[in-house]
Amino acid sequence: MAIPLLAYKPSSQNQRVASLDVASDESSRIYSTENILSATDLDDLIEAGYRQFFFHAFASDRERFLESQLRNGQITVRDFVRGLLLSNTYKRSFYNLNNNYRFVEQTVQRTLGRDVYNNEEKLAWSITLATKGIVGFVDALLNSKEYIDAFGYDILPYQLRRVLPGRNAGEMPFNLKSPRYEAYYRRILGFPKPIWQSTVKTYTPQDKTPKAGSPANFLDMARNVGATGNAPQTVSAQNIDIARSVPYRQVDYNR
Repeated sequence: MAIPLLAYKPSSQNQRVASLDVASDESSRIYSTENILSATDLDDLIEAGYRQFFFHAFASDRERFLESQLRNGQITVRDFVRGLLLSNTYKRSFYNLNNNYRFVEQTVQRTLGRDVYNNEEKLAWSITLATKGIVGFVDALLNSKEYIDAFGYDILPYQLRRVLPGRNAGEMPFNLKSPRYEAYYRRILGFPKPIWQSTVKTYTPQDKTPKAGSPANFLDMARNVGATGNAPQTVSAQNIDIARSVPYRQVDYNR
């Protein structure tokens, strides 16, 4: 018999506090099939889905069958999200490289758009994952009242209330806050790895870039002329006759 989801106390997080949000460049963009006007909008939604759950999808990581079903209207965005969470790429990248607690934290962040409230919630979802498996865990998240109220069937999950009024910078994105590899696996793989470069890369600001006609543009040409000057003379100061070397001017007193 599967153990039901244990009760946990929600903590006061940003998305649970009513506030007037002012849109900015850092605000999360909402992708939904309710306002799809062209095939390009649907392509943007699919790419945003891969960024939300995979951070980046290579050609071999893409779920072509799910994309085709979503384009043809056979499945909803919620079904598309379920397919991404149960895909081999997500299992290989997150489930196989983390323990249950960390996998629960990463999946809750990407699916519900928020951090886990506390260790009680992390433990509750970990028990669900251990007793029902990854399929039962994903279904429990997508069938939860919180997910339905926040995203429904047509909205792609996103990070809720990332930007706060009165702060210079918003909250850190989930893909940076919770990286794919756990510390244990990072040590096995030898991360971080030092990268040695043989050349030093420099950056010149646009306002300091030489314009047309500037002498700096001819500096390299002048260096390639290859002009050679006279070789310096190696004469000791003791061998110089100062009296004979300095021209003597005679004065004619009869003039």
